[in-house]
Amino acid sequence: MTRTDDTPSAWDERTQLTTFLDYTRGTARAKCDGLSEEDARKALLPGSPLMTMSGLINHLRWVEYYWFQVVFLGEDDHGPWTREDPDREMRVAVDFPLARLLDEYAEQSARYRDLVAAHHLDTQAKRPVRDGLHVDLRWILLHLTEETARHNGHLDILREMLDGTTG
Repeated sequence: MTRTDDTPSAWDERTQLTTFLDYTRGTARAKCDGLSEEDARKALLPGSPLMTMSGLINHLRWVEYYWFQVVFLGEDDHGPWTREDPDREMRVAVDFPLARLLDEYAEQSARYRDLVAAHHLDTQAKRPVRDGLHVDLRWILLHLTEETARHNGHLDILREMLDGTTG
């Protein structure tokens, strides 16, 4: 994968934040290149039966939905999770082709790029987080970059376990 985070086109804060989020998104998608449908659905870790390549991609998609649409914009939560099944987005991912999950993630990322471009980084979220505080858009971008990067590590390990692909 060609690195896209080395030299942003500008050095302002917004460009740096969005460049790194896009890079981590691209890395997640690249980890799935050439992966078979069967392997995308395999759970390899006995203690984490929901951790599949498909499950992680779907999780990343829905995490962004939650932070941008539910928390930042204040929209109703129509995510796949429930109180009884809080990780349902990972469970149901195996019911869909990996290509569809990747396409939906890419399409959604493009919409959120536009959303971020239309708001100042200091804009506060409409909904509070668990401690009652309203985070700003900057915090959400940082959080999503951390979340995506952490799961890229999981994707990297799973991919190597599945077929030996590294990098």
